[in-house]
Amino acid sequence: MDLLALIVAVLALVVALVTLRRGSRPRRGTGVDALPEDVQGLRQEVAALQSEAVDALRHLAVVRYDAFGDMGGHLSWSVALLDTSGSGVVLTSIHGRSDARTYAKSITGWTCEQQLSPEELEAIEHARP
Repeated sequence: MDLLALIVAVLALVVALVTLRRGSRPRRGTGVDALPEDVQGLRQEVAALQSEAVDALRHLAVVRYDAFGDMGGHLSWSVALLDTSGSGVVLTSIHGRSDARTYAKSITGWTCEQQLSPEELEAIEHARP
């Protein structure tokens, strides 16, 4: 049964390589002159999508650490979720022996009006492109 699966996988790989080689050969009438007329429309759509993505929370970083010296396991953490302009949120969870506390701080332009812990600052710096 394993031999049959191996043979099928090898055949699939051969077919994929042959198809790839055929597709990579230059054809007549290809190149910039043969681009469809709607390429400009596609470029405009891509530009619109890129401008919409500016506000997406796409820069993130997680910093794990021990909040208290007598505990191990790096159970506390800070995560920065930011957009391209450095706006978003830093979430922090501090784990102790008997409780856990969670904080959220608003970030604008890579800075915060509230005081940030060293770990929160580190998360923001790691999230920065």
